[in-house]
Amino acid sequence: MPGHLRVAQAMGVGLSFNTSRQPDVLLCHSEVKSDRSRLRAEDVVLAVEIVSPGTRRIDRFAKPGEYAAAGIPFYWRIEQDPVHVYAYRIGDRVGPGGERQYELVADGADVIELTEPFDIKLPIAEITP
Repeated sequence: MPGHLRVAQAMGVGLSFNTSRQPDVLLCHSEVKSDRSRLRAEDVVLAVEIVSPGTRRIDRFAKPGEYAAAGIPFYWRIEQDPVHVYAYRIGDRVGPGGERQYELVADGADVIELTEPFDIKLPIAEITP
């Protein structure tokens, strides 16, 4: 992973004045202090959600819209049983309210290769829920 990014977990992200979420995993800019319990949306490069039966609807529909509206550039959704990764990035498409939306850039159950937010070849079979 590039030095300008770092992985974080259990951190809230303020998406708007009255909305915050806590992605399962996120990548943020490395200069963001690690002692913070809440990040601004502009601190976050990638939000990752692991879908479980209790969060299925929120992870598939609500969170992507909220993250995109807040300007988080990348969103990954990891489905379980079987494991499958969907990688999205903010695109040029605009939603009904004028907000930008995510576009699917890659998905896979075996291996996923991406060039954004950094070059990565991720063997999906090695991901364990």
